[in-house]
Amino acid sequence: MSAPASQGWSIRPYHPSDAPGCHRVFFNAVRIGAACHYDEAQRAAWAPFHTMPDTWPDKLGNHISYVAQDTDIIGFMTLGHDGHLDLAYVAPGHMGRGVGAALYRALLADKQAPPGPLTTEASHLARPFFLALGWQLVAEQQIDRRGVRLTNFRMRLTR
Repeated sequence: MSAPASQGWSIRPYHPSDAPGCHRVFFNAVRIGAACHYDEAQRAAWAPFHTMPDTWPDKLGNHISYVAQDTDIIGFMTLGHDGHLDLAYVAPGHMGRGVGAALYRALLADKQAPPGPLTTEASHLARPFFLALGWQLVAEQQIDRRGVRLTNFRMRLTR
């Protein structure tokens, strides 16, 4: 199943061979895309490894996961069977072009998606995206990543 998008990319279910491309998107989205919201130390603590950890394919494979792809993977999003939207990343050069929204629609349309409320912990960058989709802010929180404090936002969507 592949859903074509109007801008030359498509949305499709994750395959384990997508893991390196998804990790590359994650790393660049954090290190480059989130630079206006998090300092260098915070971004390095959040995305410390340029090379993909061995656990990455299973991390995505154990969730309902979709990727956006043109010639390369340009975004991905994961939803746990418990309703927790865990990972939502778009390559910096594709942010603001509808990739995240298309991934989100694919996740919610998936037959395995849980019917009840959804939760996430959104970054400063992702919070406006989720608010625009009707999510509610539950609380701002400080989390620790490798000894560095980061701010994110617990959010919930009742559906």
